[in-house]
Amino acid sequence: MTRLGSCILIVAALGAAHPARSAAHPAPFSFVDVRLGAGTLDVTVVAHVWDVAYEFDIDDPALVLNPDILRPRGERLGALIGERLRLTVDGRPLALDGWSAPEILRERQSVRLQARLPLDDGVGAVTVSAELFPYDPNHQTFLNVYEDAELTTQAILGGGETEYEYFLGTRQGVWAVLQRFVPSGVHHILIGPDHLLFLIGLLLLGGSVRQLLFVVTAFTVAHSITLSLAVLNVVTPPARLVEPIIALSIVYVGLDNLLARGGRDMRIWIALVFGLIHGFGFASVLREMGLPSGALGWSLFSFNFGVELGQLAVVLVVAAILWRIRAYSAVAGQRIAVAGSIAVIAAGAFWFVERVFLSGGMA
Repeated sequence: MTRLGSCILIVAALGAAHPARSAAHPAPFSFVDVRLGAGTLDVTVVAHVWDVAYEFDIDDPALVLNPDILRPRGERLGALIGERLRLTVDGRPLALDGWSAPEILRERQSVRLQARLPLDDGVGAVTVSAELFPYDPNHQTFLNVYEDAELTTQAILGGGETEYEYFLGTRQGVWAVLQRFVPSGVHHILIGPDHLLFLIGLLLLGGSVRQLLFVVTAFTVAHSITLSLAVLNVVTPPARLVEPIIALSIVYVGLDNLLARGGRDMRIWIALVFGLIHGFGFASVLREMGLPSGALGWSLFSFNFGVELGQLAVVLVVAAILWRIRAYSAVAGQRIAVAGSIAVIAAGAFWFVERVFLSGGMA
């Protein structure tokens, strides 16, 4: 049995103990099936009689199963569903109207409505947003998405999660994933001061193009590995541990710069080891975005690619500025390295204290 099926059985079992209308809703969930076919998009909604009864102020929910009572309210029920169930295709909203007459499902104590919409060729992504019965804060919508009659993904909408974006398994779907997650990766690295400061700290001592390339590559490989492991739920350390360690990695880079004194260049190993920790930090952001289960691989690749693009832009700018300063004056270059390392240490120490003692941190 799937996890979704288990959730349904548990909710139903708990609800069975509350037969009175004044008590808890016996089945606080609805079902939405979205079927993507050749040139058509079919939507099926199954709503529990309790929810329908509430919307039409019917005291006894069982009366909803009476055709003479339900039929006159069918058009209004379709309009209500159309307002609260919103679909967009590649960013374009679809008008959900033309619902069928509600069909009574006695064995499920529910009613079913269906609608069919034309669908253009070359669709990449379909977004489903559902708040079908907002009067009940515990209400959930179980979403099933089918592509050419095959069930491809399931999701639960409710509470704070009321929207799901589905990417089709087509060339257009892959392109839609790239369009969403590559910019997100670039944006995250550019607004992530801790990741950027760690990277800048690695560049402060300068070096040949080959040296810097190895350092950046080590960081890239390391955080790509742990990003993938965390997103795939293979290894998922808690953020309260990861974030303080990321702060300490910044302190370590600054200290290493000050203590190196012409010794062996360990920046490649520093980038490799601490890059593994930074990857877990990237993963926490990616998971919060709501990864599409049907396009997990492409979304992971796209986000990571965006991170690398943003990272490369920072490396090129910072390395070029430092190179120009050293070319003008070796002394000035040395002073920049020392002052920059001290700033890196101070920032890392501040974040460590903040994340451990002011934000719950490792406690």
